[in-house]
Amino acid sequence: MIKESNLNPEQASYREEVLAGDYWMHELKAGQTLRIVDLYGNQAADTLFYSLADPSERYSAIDTLREQGNVYLTAGTTLLSNLGRPMLEITADTCGRHDTLGGACATESNTVRYSLEKKTMHACRDSWMLAVAENEHFGVSKRDITHNINFFMNVPVTEDGHLTFADGISEAGKYVEMTAKMDVIVLISNCPQLNNPCNAYNPTPVEVVIWG
Repeated sequence: MIKESNLNPEQASYREEVLAGDYWMHELKAGQTLRIVDLYGNQAADTLFYSLADPSERYSAIDTLREQGNVYLTAGTTLLSNLGRPMLEITADTCGRHDTLGGACATESNTVRYSLEKKTMHACRDSWMLAVAENEHFGVSKRDITHNINFFMNVPVTEDGHLTFADGISEAGKYVEMTAKMDVIVLISNCPQLNNPCNAYNPTPVEVVIWG
């Protein structure tokens, strides 16, 4: 569902550009709003959410999809934790829908989807592993890397229940915006994938903006 935001970027308290292949790990307090902007179009922002108070409570794709009865995420979606508690609500979305079933790219999946020689290429899981290693104060470790959201990624579900990776539906300047319902840790890997034609084999930066 397309829904424009009424927030003014010039009134934001924080803005940062995240290059393709980099990570962004930051706390978001309850009541604050986070916007992720697809600056150039068809880029994927692979994102994890954790409770700041206890990172063993984290985003659950299973609980979220079951409660909303829809496999795609968009404006109006409440992101639930593995304890069934609301973590964030998507309050604005100019892309239309986002994937939470396809998972993140990893060196192992690169070999399956592309070829064995692609195993050494950087992947989102590598970015997350680096992030938790460099930010031990958050109390997140590699064992906590589970369900993620692929913001801006188009992963259609076929009539027989299979997943397909299709051309992106996002464009330059599209964004998704969410308001925190609890204090959370946000961990984004701005996807470095060079093998996927959806981004014309050219991964690009995204921007993160916070209000409140």
